[in-house]
Amino acid sequence: MEVINTIGRRKAAIARVYLTEGKGKITVNNRDYKEYFSTETLQYIIQQPLDLLSLTNKYDIKVNLGGGGVKGQAEALRLGIARALVKINAEDKAALRTAGFITRDSRQVERKKPGQPKARKRFQFSKR
Repeated sequence: MEVINTIGRRKAAIARVYLTEGKGKITVNNRDYKEYFSTETLQYIIQQPLDLLSLTNKYDIKVNLGGGGVKGQAEALRLGIARALVKINAEDKAALRTAGFITRDSRQVERKKPGQPKARKRFQFSKR
């Protein structure tokens, strides 16, 4: 089997995923994913598409991750893995879509506006 290459994005995070047949090893930026994502929650997010299809120990995944924060990176990686699994077997797409792993979360940070302290917050106003 050749290498399957996909991209997952979330906020400012980009995950380039390279999926090959193997023993279930996930490497993120040349480190084990459990070392890179220290919390159980983030590790769970990454495992979700593999657990759903019961493919946990079938593929080796190598990932280049950059940008954003740890949660955005984990969700970008989840999308990349889901897309790679769909490339391998198109019948899995329905199950992954139902679980919500195929849809790209398009929400971005709203820009700060001039004359305001934040994107939507206004400075205190009093007419007195």
